[in-house]
Amino acid sequence: MRSSIALSQKIGQVVASMAKPISIEVWNPAGKHRVVSTKSMPGTRWIRLLTDADCRLEICTEKKTILDVEDIQALIGDKCDGLIGQLTEDWGETLFSTLKRAGGTAFSNMAVGYNNVDVNAANKYGIAVGNTPGVLTETTAELAVALTVAAARRVVEADQFMRAGLYDGWLPHLFVGNLLKGQTVGIIGAGRIGSAYARMMVEGFKMNLIYYDLYQSTRLEKYVTAYGEFLMSQGEVPVTWKRASAVEDVLRDADVISLHPVLDKTTYHLINKDRLSIMKKEAILVNASRGPVIDEAALVDHLKANPMFRVGLDVFEDEPYMKPGLAEQKNAVVVPHIASASKWTREGMATLAALNVLGKVKGYPVWPDANRLEPFLDENSTPPAACPSIVNAKVLDISKL
Repeated sequence: MRSSIALSQKIGQVVASMAKPISIEVWNPAGKHRVVSTKSMPGTRWIRLLTDADCRLEICTEKKTILDVEDIQALIGDKCDGLIGQLTEDWGETLFSTLKRAGGTAFSNMAVGYNNVDVNAANKYGIAVGNTPGVLTETTAELAVALTVAAARRVVEADQFMRAGLYDGWLPHLFVGNLLKGQTVGIIGAGRIGSAYARMMVEGFKMNLIYYDLYQSTRLEKYVTAYGEFLMSQGEVPVTWKRASAVEDVLRDADVISLHPVLDKTTYHLINKDRLSIMKKEAILVNASRGPVIDEAALVDHLKANPMFRVGLDVFEDEPYMKPGLAEQKNAVVVPHIASASKWTREGMATLAALNVLGKVKGYPVWPDANRLEPFLDENSTPPAACPSIVNAKVLDISKL
């Protein structure tokens, strides 16, 4: 069923600047519907779902981390019914017009976010845009917790110290960090991921909660209240919660601040020089949401001037690059955008992305609740005949199941 080939010379000539064909792996060569994936994705279920539905699947195998627009145009070629892409790709007018000319009707990001996608351009060409919510909540929250603990207890610094052979005995002041128990955790953005992180920190470390969100998180408030009552029943000090009226209130009061807002014009550089200055000198700032939420250059300056201030970052303003000076700061824990990198989550994202494309190609309706996608993720059952999540379904007048 599978064969590895390079794109034909004809397809390689779609863009004159292409110096060489793009290497691909083909599954089910005789399939009726041509679907392209710009990257190999975890797991095999997504491949099976497509090929069992009479799709010819072509997976790009180029040893290139980020494909440019010309590369993707070459992959699309003369005929392409749908494409699965990545958040590192620039999906705008050029690519959507190319996909439309090739007969395509569907594109899906293998991501919950779609800041790399010009949805208006997709609407113009009638291309459905899919994303993969519902599988990243706990995984992303866990990574934010890991960054918090690593920053608080200086885990990365201590690891490097050991590997360098510098440890020659216990010392009273060696890598003294912050205790989390009983402190205050601040959440900016109390949606699914922010609330999951808050629950983990409150129950795991008995931290008090302060949060800011445009909308009241009643469910989170009830959770913290119930946990506080349980602690009291055990003779312990209860945890508390407070909903802040402004971002600044969270920044002033919290010992740990974790960022979970959407990225738009109102949250770009939400954390800037002025807001960094009102945080506690020994505060911990965590970002596993979107890089541009933080003014990274201002953060570097703040880290240099405040060595007891610590940060844990999974995302960056100019990803994949870091602002000059960040890598050298010992009070920064930095990881390469791995918040969703658990096996179950990444395989689930691949499955949802594939089913978004397949559903549109087959003319299926859209699933009614993009936050409850469990029926699509059960490997022991056939997924529903629906697109899991299409962000522009209303504009394109795609019906719901």
